[in-house]
Amino acid sequence: MSGHSKWATTKHKKAAIDAKRGKLFAKLIKNIEVAARTGGGDLAGNPTLFDAVQKAKKSSVPNDNIDRALKRGSGEGADAVDYQTIMYEGYGTNGIAVLVECLTDNKNRAASEVRLAFSRNGGNLADPGSVSYLFSRKGLIVVPKADGVGEDEVMLAALDAGAEDVTDQGEVVEVLTEATDLVSVRTAIQEAGIEYDSADVIFHPSMQVEVDVEGARKIMRLIDALEDSDDVQSVYANFDASDEVMAALDDEE
Repeated sequence: MSGHSKWATTKHKKAAIDAKRGKLFAKLIKNIEVAARTGGGDLAGNPTLFDAVQKAKKSSVPNDNIDRALKRGSGEGADAVDYQTIMYEGYGTNGIAVLVECLTDNKNRAASEVRLAFSRNGGNLADPGSVSYLFSRKGLIVVPKADGVGEDEVMLAALDAGAEDVTDQGEVVEVLTEATDLVSVRTAIQEAGIEYDSADVIFHPSMQVEVDVEGARKIMRLIDALEDSDDVQSVYANFDASDEVMAALDDEE
């Protein structure tokens, strides 16, 4: 899942993510292709592409795969695919709002898979605009903690550059920005000598629904089902789970 919540950065199913590494690689590669197609293949002149490549490298995508994706996106590859960006909106259990961001070369397939994931996991699709008003476009930078790098150090670099919020999420520090300030804040963090894991434009919920263990289990099951689709790039949901709820779910693994 992508978004600003406890489980976005301390995701309890690390083993499951590793098992799906092939799917993760495919989605990261697709991001590179789309960024290169949209803004050109020059990393220095295309911040979105720069961050897509950075994220792929941090996720151990092989350099050869990244290079091929850059060529396909730049129009050099014979097997280039033209992807469409499609947003789907829906509800999970307890009225939790869900946004599903797809990159697909087959709109009918994407719609079918998203609809099926909702229907099989206690949710339902909604009309465009039904839940999107509950989210705002924001920038999210994830910084891993390291020796000499914690919340205070990140805050010092990020807030001066215009960040909205800096929060300690355990193993990482999250920096929230306006979408238009993402690159400048990310650059300031880099110039301060701080490494970051990812810098993405996301949909951030304006309000969140607190869930108990059962509610968290159900919404995560829906999100996992949606993310299983090759066409789904990101899923955002406006739920919040306490540390105690997350610990209880961890114990179930």
